[in-house]
Amino acid sequence: MLDKLRKRLRSEKGFTLIELLVVMIILAILTAIAIPSYLSFRDRANKSAAAADLRAAIPSVEAFFADNGFYTGMTAASLAASYDQSINPSIITVVSAGASTYCVKATAPGDATKVAYKAGPSAQIGTTVCT
Repeated sequence: MLDKLRKRLRSEKGFTLIELLVVMIILAILTAIAIPSYLSFRDRANKSAAAADLRAAIPSVEAFFADNGFYTGMTAASLAASYDQSINPSIITVVSAGASTYCVKATAPGDATKVAYKAGPSAQIGTTVCT
């Protein structure tokens, strides 16, 4: 009996069709779980990146106000030139700037649909559009 089993094991040289189908089904299930999780993670990361970029630019905005006494005339390029060279004008945008308030927008570097706004010195960073 053992001799017959050894001969059979030595003569088989591949997988059966059922074994291959089971492996393919398992891989399909794992892929169906992993892809939505990855996309969700990427969206959250892009939202966080936009908020972090905006948070890093706010000290320069406040330094501009401290030097001038108003926000009027403030641009992302002027902030980068005078206060913080790491401000990227293609990511950080000054939407509006008045005497005592401002609206600054940051776009996620990898996804232009993920945007963060800050509307004035006392406002929270959020996704609500300010003007």
